[in-house]
Amino acid sequence: IMSGPPSPSPTRWFKALRTRPGEPCLRTYPLECVDLLRRARIAFQAGRTLKEGFRLAQLEAVVRMLEEHECDFVDALGRDLHKPRFETVVFELITVKNEALHAISNLKKWMEPSTSLDECLVISEPLGVVFIMGTWCSPVQMCLVPLVGAIAADCALISPSEYTVHTAELLHRLVPFYLDNECFHVILAGISDLSEIVELKFDHVFFTNREDGSRIAVAAARTLTPVTLILGGKNPCYVDQHCDITTTVQRIAWARFHNAGQSIRAPSYILCHTDVKARLVQALKCCLMQFYGPDPRESRSFGRMVNLEIFNRTRELLWRSGKVVAGGQVTEGEKYIPTVLVEVAESDPIMQQEVFGPVLPILTVNDVDEAIAFINKQEKPLCVYAYSTNNKVISRLMSETSSGSFCSNDCIFQSLMVALPFGGVACGMGSFHGRYSFDTFSHRKACLLRGTRFECVTYLRYPPYEDRNLSLMTWACTLSQKSQGWCQIM
Repeated sequence: IMSGPPSPSPTRWFKALRTRPGEPCLRTYPLECVDLLRRARIAFQAGRTLKEGFRLAQLEAVVRMLEEHECDFVDALGRDLHKPRFETVVFELITVKNEALHAISNLKKWMEPSTSLDECLVISEPLGVVFIMGTWCSPVQMCLVPLVGAIAADCALISPSEYTVHTAELLHRLVPFYLDNECFHVILAGISDLSEIVELKFDHVFFTNREDGSRIAVAAARTLTPVTLILGGKNPCYVDQHCDITTTVQRIAWARFHNAGQSIRAPSYILCHTDVKARLVQALKCCLMQFYGPDPRESRSFGRMVNLEIFNRTRELLWRSGKVVAGGQVTEGEKYIPTVLVEVAESDPIMQQEVFGPVLPILTVNDVDEAIAFINKQEKPLCVYAYSTNNKVISRLMSETSSGSFCSNDCIFQSLMVALPFGGVACGMGSFHGRYSFDTFSHRKACLLRGTRFECVTYLRYPPYEDRNLSLMTWACTLSQKSQGWCQIM
């Protein structure tokens, strides 16, 4: 049963109690988190989250919250990131709803023990109370998608990014009127407070932000708390000479410039085959004109960077790298900086750091071997993308490079599939989505159920040890190695 004020219509509660536009919610300090953590742990220890019915009710409440407050989320993300309504609905709200509906459909199966042999079970046991820290790039998606996995298993504290203040405040107001008030809490904490909060000892920590990832990992290590770190990096995108150039350019341009380039999944740079560079650049110019018009500043489909700090960092990298062939107009007041660069060198600043902005560098390679060698020289990326109509080229990029995920002839969508895990191989640790989120927030407990009927055989393992008993045990083990892996008479 959900605690807190019961309401047949959380929408009416929210409208009655919401603060005036622009009025900030109170910041949550570490001392307050101690009490929230205590309440969540008491609820967990009381078995509140163990029942399938409770978990389903919470997941259904997430779906209702998104449906009933779509306009509020569109407004908040519009104010935080100038995010178009289309991008908010499709890539924030629908993504979370798909995740929740997938969990609702599969929760019963996930909760069932998996069997191995007649006497062995693996039980998915909830970890307890988890701490989820979202990111400003996808502030709804990266808070609520992991929360779906946590709801399917645990209690949770959620900390939206302080950079997207309107979205954070909206989640802070909405969640208490949809989810259980003892098991799930939203806090508004600054990045400077997160390490101290992590040290309060949660049962798992989920974090998305490369800059602060190591600091969070160190704080979690002090209390031996397991962590999932979803960190970004430089995602390469190889464009082969054998590809559909129009479709390739449209998909890359959309992926790089949607949400004003602020995505850990977007292609960071193009490795373009020399033979197709001129056509690629020309097609990019035409595509950007088609997407955003002659002046993207006037387009309702183009977002803005989240704050001046991110904007200025991107501008500094841009000015010291390559040559501008498209865009290049910089407007500080609007945090506007869409740019395509050519003649970029591997040593240029734009290639040395992760860039959260609408900047697309283009480098050239002579063949797929050079592209693979270039990718393998860098840190292992979160995503590798490859565009080619040649299946052998795709197969080579997929098998001869190492990355958190791979996608051919498109971008980003592999990270949205509920059937696929999403996470890094060296840029972070752990993964999430669908069943993988459920497993992240669960302990796979090994259980062996044995009887006492065969003690007349199992006595062979007991002292005093004799050669005859050892011979029998050795013989029995050789019989069971192929099918069972251990001697059943033990």
